[in-house]
Amino acid sequence: MSPAPGDGPDLVVMSLEPWDEVWRRNQHLVAGLLRERPTLRVLFVEPVSDPLHALSRGGWPRRGRGLRPAPPVDGVGPRRLWLLQPTKLLPRRVDGGGDARRAAGVVRAARRLGLARPVLWVNDPYGATLARRSRWPALYDVTDDWTAATRGAAESRRVADGDRYLVEHAAAVTVCSPALAARKADARSLVLVTNGVDLERYRRPAARPHDLPDGPTAVYVGTLHTDRLDVALCEATARALGGDGTLVLVGPVALERPAADRLRRAGVVLLGARAFDTVPAYLRHADALVVPHVVDEFTDSLDPLKLYEYRAVGRPVVSTPVAGFRDTADPHVVVAPAERFAGAVRDAVLSRSAESDAPTAPDGPAEPIPTWERQVALMRDVVDAVGAGRRPAPTPP
Repeated sequence: MSPAPGDGPDLVVMSLEPWDEVWRRNQHLVAGLLRERPTLRVLFVEPVSDPLHALSRGGWPRRGRGLRPAPPVDGVGPRRLWLLQPTKLLPRRVDGGGDARRAAGVVRAARRLGLARPVLWVNDPYGATLARRSRWPALYDVTDDWTAATRGAAESRRVADGDRYLVEHAAAVTVCSPALAARKADARSLVLVTNGVDLERYRRPAARPHDLPDGPTAVYVGTLHTDRLDVALCEATARALGGDGTLVLVGPVALERPAADRLRRAGVVLLGARAFDTVPAYLRHADALVVPHVVDEFTDSLDPLKLYEYRAVGRPVVSTPVAGFRDTADPHVVVAPAERFAGAVRDAVLSRSAESDAPTAPDGPAEPIPTWERQVALMRDVVDAVGAGRRPAPTPP
């Protein structure tokens, strides 16, 4: 039976990211759906806690936080959003049944919350195990082509197997970029839902963050991970800026310690993760915004969230020729290959006027910036179709 107008199925979201203060695609979309539908309930399954892996990296081992209500979200009533963080006690090569046990735990948690037949929204290819076990109608939301990422042979096989199963069996596959649409063309129903931005929040004047270094700055916002971030290019850029500016990286640090130490020795400032509602201030007060990304098959599949956030504030942008940035006609964006990147950043920083919080111009008619409100509506239609046993209207090739 189709959902009543304004109503819809509950959701179990198998996420690649935790629900925290950083906010990525999943959180923006889920929060938007919860605000639209006062009766919707969501179980958000976070990545596992891996105590042994944490210990091997010098961290503090801890068990997953289990099932719990989410922190307050603006516009969302209490106890409608639940979080579940399982624990992975042993490596998969030792404990081959761990994924199945964790999937069973998700099913039990959904039953405990009274989610009888939710739509399963899978962002993590390892969610294929849950899709097989639960038999819930499934939506596969592909935001990164993890089959193209550099991993060990065993993990690459597991990721490829999970991705293949989900593409073949999910009722719908959503992708965030045209490149991913081409790679997942075998899906039953394929829908393009790019990332977006809250334009009003990014264009609102904000005070300069107290921890942003004095003087001219080139700012990067995003998770610091070698899958994306070109560490050597960041070092070269910081040295090219010299005493004329500072390269500042804002975001969770997922680098190995030697890589992070290399950056600091080169003069790069690593601020770490910042809450999503403080990020616009870092962008608005930057003299230039940068994207020092690796260019390879993996990054070529991405639709960088920062593309929309950077464009929203209207600052000069310098990017390596990665997907999204190399395709935009936005006049604020300069695309430079690695050998010219550091010089282009220095030029952008030095040419920036002293007033770094000037009003931004409205979008040009040729290339409007997608908003989260629009993207939530697209995802809502897909979720409703999957929950009702219908195929959503595919995106034309």
